[in-house]
Parts: sequence; structure tokens; C-alpha cells
Amino acid sequence: MTRILIADDEPAPREQLAEALALAWPEARIVAQAEHGADAWDQWLAHEPDVCFLDIRMPGLSGIDVAHRIAGRCPVVFVTAFGDHALQAFDAGAVDYLVKPLDPERLAQTVARLKQRPAADGDALQRLLAQLSSSQRRPAWPDTLQAGVGKEVRLIRVADVVYFESDSRYTRVVYAEAGEQRDALLRTPLKDLLAQLDPARFQQVHRSTVVASAQIASAVRDDDGGMLLRLRGSADTLAVSRPFQGLFKGQ
Repeated sequence: MTRILIADDEPAPREQLAEALALAWPEARIVAQAEHGADAWDQWLAHEPDVCFLDIRMPGLSGIDVAHRIAGRCPVVFVTAFGDHALQAFDAGAVDYLVKPLDPERLAQTVARLKQRPAADGDALQRLLAQLSSSQRRPAWPDTLQAGVGKEVRLIRVADVVYFESDSRYTRVVYAEAGEQRDALLRTPLKDLLAQLDPARFQQVHRSTVVASAQIASAVRDDDGGMLLRLRGSADTLAVSRPFQGLFKGQ
């Protein structure tokens, strides 16, 4: 059975897509629905669906941001209410797109295409995403984060962060200051914090862990198929979950 994730920040289009998919692809099952990009990525990690239908324009992480993370793991179908000029760049078979309001015949074509070619073409998708990303305007990445330490609100330089770790509704940030390793709590959940972090500087390696790329010294596999990261200047090790182990391959 094909497992589907759908993401749209508006309830009505999300419900319409779910109902339309039930008719066009009755043997498939929607395993998760997400209200925004950060939730979509978190749900992908939880369910690892076979196909994702993503609204392009969502707050925080956009559909394009989520697709960057998914690329090569499963097919992505973009859903948009706008006549984005970049839609002309879509490589048929690598990804597809639907325009709101949904047309049942167009959705049926998409489902037929997915059935014929279910494998994801990661390279083709990344080329397309590069074109789509160039048309997006993104605010500057923050230089500091505000964290609570007892009664104190501490300003932590992003450049000093070693890694972030999910802690219930909060996020534990581990950072270096004056030659020592310290930690504090951010009130922002990790899945929402992801939208504020430069992906060129930070890598998610587990559903509950994001690490500064420059702080990674090595990745070590164990005999059970697991993987651990060793960090520079820290005795901490970080587990790498299966969906992220492909990030660490020898040249």
C-alpha cells in the first residue's frame, strides 16, 4: 500500500486534496497531514511516506525547503495556488505539480505518473529545487538566539552552537563559550527552529538532533548498523538515525 503525506497551511485545500486522493487513488493511504513545513518534515521523519504532496508556499519551512530535505527519498508533488514561472522547469517524471483548485483529471494524471515511476530521482529534483529556490525571498539567518538559564535570558551566538537537541516542548542548545561547553533551553521546538537555521551550516542527523556541520569530526558505524558522530572539542557523541546516515559517505 502506498503511504502519502500531504501538507498545506490552509485546512480547506488540505481537506479537498485528501478527499480527491481517496477517489483517485483508493488503494493508497494518507498517513499524515501537516499544517506547515516544519510539521511536514517532522511527520516525514515519523512516517517515511512513499509520496509527498506539498504546498509550495507555507510559513517557516516552505514546500521547497521540505523537498530539499526529502530529495532522493520519495517522489514529491508540489501543490500551488500561484502560476509560478518556475513550474516550467519541472522535469516530468522526477516531480509533478498541481494547481489549486484541484482538477480531478489532472490529479488522475499525476497518480498514473506516480504509479508508473514511483522511484525518486534525487539529482533531477535537486536541480529543479535550485531553480525554484532562486525565486524565493528569504529573511537573513539570525546571528544570535535567546535562551533561558534560570532567571537569566542569555544571548547565544549562532556561530558558537555545537548542536541542538529536542527536549519536550523546548530545545536544548549546546554551545562553546570561553573555552567551555555550556547548555541552555530555547522555548522554540526543534522542528520550528529548523526554519531559522542556515542549512549550509547545520545538519539534522536525527529527528531530535541538529548539529553544526563544522563541529563534526567523524561518523562511525557500529556492528548493528547504527552510526554515531564524534564532535570536535567535545566528549559528546550524537546518534545518527537511519534516514540521515546517507549524509555520511566516504569519498
